[in-house]
Formats: sequence, structure tokens, C-alpha cells
Amino acid sequence: MNAGHSNTSPSPAPTAVERLRIQNILLGIIAFAVVLFVLVQARFILISLAIAIILFSLTSEAISSIARLRIGSLRITNWVASMAAVLLISGALLALSALVLAQLNSVITIALTYADQGQRAVAELFRWMGADVEDAILNSVRSIEITGWLRSAAGQAGNLLSATVLVSLFVGFLFAERVWFSTKLVNLLGDAQKAERVGNIMGSIIRRVNHYLLVKTAVSAVTGLMVWAVMMIFGLELAVAMGVLTFVMNYIPNIGSIIATLLVTLVAYVQVDDVSTAGLIFALTAVVQFVNGNVIDPMLMGRALRLSSFGIIISLAFWGAVWGVPGMFLSVPIMVAVMIVCSHIPGLRPVAILLSREGLPDTDAANPRRPR
Repeated sequence: MNAGHSNTSPSPAPTAVERLRIQNILLGIIAFAVVLFVLVQARFILISLAIAIILFSLTSEAISSIARLRIGSLRITNWVASMAAVLLISGALLALSALVLAQLNSVITIALTYADQGQRAVAELFRWMGADVEDAILNSVRSIEITGWLRSAAGQAGNLLSATVLVSLFVGFLFAERVWFSTKLVNLLGDAQKAERVGNIMGSIIRRVNHYLLVKTAVSAVTGLMVWAVMMIFGLELAVAMGVLTFVMNYIPNIGSIIATLLVTLVAYVQVDDVSTAGLIFALTAVVQFVNGNVIDPMLMGRALRLSSFGIIISLAFWGAVWGVPGMFLSVPIMVAVMIVCSHIPGLRPVAILLSREGLPDTDAANPRRPR
């Protein structure tokens, strides 16, 4: 036996199946990277398109019902109903944008007025830890460029009007094309049964997302009004702004209501400069958020979502990282769509099971007339 030779045999070459599996994994990673790059680079257009699709799905059925109505001998045509819907949606978006911008200007003006008082109020929260700690906190807070940050936020809010115009254009073209959707779907798939199945899946997504948005809008509006009432009872400024903020932030699942409550409490504390009063406002706001978010909201939502709480957090983090704050608002509708689509693709059904709350992904599209 020659001592210079090694006893270890060379590793076997990978088989064709293994090479194909490795190749598919690498192609999947590359495809994901390309899709992620497109999502980030085209986020303004994609966010506007996603919002337009949601608004279109919310109003499409109502417009179809209106188009079938008759006023005497006159019949409301599909074109007239669609134009009326586009004008109403555009007007509502412009009004909402104007309200948000007006409240943002009010917040910036009052925040600049209360800037020094607010910094001292935050530092005084740590007075019980000693004068040195209070001074250190005050110096740290003063080092934050609040003025520059607020003006930067105001500049970013200017994109809201551009997004509103783009969303209105998208909605208008969607309404113009909607009468041809079913025909295009049949011609695209080349099979009426496949087109019907895909239509059922899309219908399931639309029903679930619409129900979620309608319930969330109603509950958020009531919560915002109640927070506004609490601020008005204590005679505080920015009551309207805090109500609008609460309404908007409640669309962000799980963490939105917490952030809104903390901001309302901070604004109240800066104005009253009294810990007990601020604590009372915090308690009232927290009770409002808890009752509306954990009692009324689930009761009205019913089984409309059936989403995993951990999956919602992952979706929130991912879309927040990709699209920022708008991605957080859209994270739940996107997750609903992904879960329903994956539940009807055998290879992706494990993903739907992981995203669902009880491990029972959606089957409404397969059984559209099943009693709920």
C-alpha cells in the first residue's frame, strides 16, 4: 500500500436532478431580486395603481347596479355611471388630500410654537432620575432638528396631490375597460372554465378585501371622532389633527393604534404640562382604541380575514421596508390576495396554510356559493 496516496474517494458528481434543483433555486433567487428591485424603483406608480385597483373594486359592483336602474323612460348607461363614479372618487380623494395637507400645516405651525416647551416637557418626565439625567435628556432632545424634520415631512406630503391625480387617472381607465374584463380573461386563458375559476378567485379576493376595508374605515372613523371628542373636552389644540391621525393610523395593523395613542398623549402632555391630566387622556384614548380595535372590529370583521397574526407582522415589516408608510397601509390587502391565490395553486398551498390563522386557507373561490 503506497503511503503517498489518500484513502478518501472523490465525491460523486451531482446528478441531473440535483443540478436542475440548484438551477431552479438560483433562478428563483434572481427572479425575487429583480421583482424586489422593480417594486422599490417603481413604488410611486405601483402604490398608486394598487390604491386605484382597491377603489375600483370597492365601487365597481355599486356602479353596475346603478347602470341597471331606470328613471322613467330613461336608462342610466354604463358610461354615465362610470363617469359619475370617477368624478366622485376624484373629488373625495382631492378633499381628503386637502384635509390632510391643511391639518399637516396646522401641526407644523403649532409644533414650531410648542417646540421648546415640548422639549422641556419630555425632559421633565425623567426628573425623578435626577437633575443630571434630566439635563442630559434635554440636551439630547434639543439636538434633534425638529424644524428641519417637520419641513421635510411637509415637502414629502406635497407628493400626495401628484398621487391623487395619478390614482384618479388609473381609476378612470379601469372603469373604461371594465366591461371587457370577462372577454379578455376568456381570450387570455383560452378556456371558459379556467376563466370562470380565475374569476371566482378574483371575486373572493375582492369580497374579502372590500369587507375588510369597509369595516376598518367605519371603525377608524368612529375611533377618530372619539379621540377628537376627548381632545375637545380637555380644550386642547390639534383636536382635528389628532382625530385625522388616529383615523389614518388605524389602517396600519397592530401597531398603528399604539403609535396614534402615544402621539395623542404626547401632544396632550406638551400642552397641559401636567402628568396626571396627560395620564387621564392616555387612559381614555387607550380605552377607546381597545374597545373599538379589540371588541367592535373583530365582531364586525367576523371571518373575513382569517390571517395569521405573525404573518401580518411579517407582511407589515416587508411592505413597510419596500414601500414605506403606504406599504404598511396596503400590507393586509396584499396578504389577503397572496393567501387566496396560493391556496389555489397546489405547489404554493403550504404558503397559504402558513399565512392563514387556523391553517385553513381560503376556499371561497372554489365554493363561491357556500354559506358563510
